[in-house]
Amino acid sequence: MTQHPVNPPALPDSDPLAGNPTLTVRDALRWVAGAGLPVLEARMLVGLVTGLTRTQLITRDADVLDHGQQQRLTDLVRRRLAGEPMAYLTGEREFYGRPFRVGPGVLIPRPDTEVVVQRALACLEGRHAPRVLDLGTGSGILAITLACERPDALVWATDISPAALEIARENAGQLGAQVSFLLSDWYGAVPAQRFDLIVSNPPYIAAGDPHLGQGDLRFEPVDALTDHADGLTDLRTIAAGALSRLEAGGWLLLEHGHDQGAAARELLATAGFEAVFTERDLGDNERCTGGRAPAEAPRALS
Repeated sequence: MTQHPVNPPALPDSDPLAGNPTLTVRDALRWVAGAGLPVLEARMLVGLVTGLTRTQLITRDADVLDHGQQQRLTDLVRRRLAGEPMAYLTGEREFYGRPFRVGPGVLIPRPDTEVVVQRALACLEGRHAPRVLDLGTGSGILAITLACERPDALVWATDISPAALEIARENAGQLGAQVSFLLSDWYGAVPAQRFDLIVSNPPYIAAGDPHLGQGDLRFEPVDALTDHADGLTDLRTIAAGALSRLEAGGWLLLEHGHDQGAAARELLATAGFEAVFTERDLGDNERCTGGRAPAEAPRALS
C-alpha cells in the first residue's frame, strides 16, 4: 500500500500562503528554489500554476500571482518536498516524443521502456496491418505509441484496472491513436484471434524489494509494480499463454527487471519460443526479452 508522508517539510518564511499581494513570477521562482527544489522543477511548477511557458516565465517575470495561484503553488511545493513525483504533480510525462497523461492510478513512463517500442517496431517490419496486443497497458504508452508509429496496425490493449483504462483511453484520444481497450486480467477477455505481436510491461519487482519504498515508487500503484511474490509470476503467465495467441512467426516481447534477463529467457525457451533474445536499456541493463513463435501451425486457441 502506498505510504504518503504525514508531515511535509517546513517551507521558508516567505510562504505564499501568507497572501503576498505583490508576489511576482520572479519572486515565486526564487521562493520555490529557496524551498529546496531544483531550478528546472521550480520553473515547471510556477509555469503550471500560472499557465506561462518557459519563455514567458522570463519575459513576464513581473506578472503577479493571485491568491489562488499562490495557494496552489504552495501545495505543489509541499507535495514535491514530501517526495511526490513531478509527473503526478504536472499530470504529464513524455514518452517516445509524445505527451502522456499520468496519475496515481498508473505507472510513470520511463525512458528505458522505449527499448520495447524500438524492438516491437523492428518485429513488425514487413507485416501489413499487423495485429498487436498490449497486456497490462497502464497509461497506454506501448499500445498508443505502436498505434501512432504504425497507423495500419490493429492494436488491442488490456488492463485489470478501470482507472488505468480511463487514462489510457484519454491518452489515445488526445494522440489520435486507434486502440481497442479491454478490461481484462491478462488474456481473460482477449478476443479469440491471433496476433503478430504481444507486448507487456507487467509487474516484475519482487515482494520485499527495498526499491518499493524508495523514490517515485513509493507513490506509484503497488499492484502495477510487484506481483507480491518473486517478481516472475506475471511473466510466467504471459509467456505460458502467448503461443496459443500468436501467429506462426509472431513475436512476444516482455519488459523485466535488470536482473531478470536469464530467468525471462528461460521462461520463453521453456514455453517453446525460438530466437530468444534480450535487449539492453539506456543504462546497459538487460530490460526486454523476446522470442518468436515457431513457424509450424500454431497451437489451438485457448
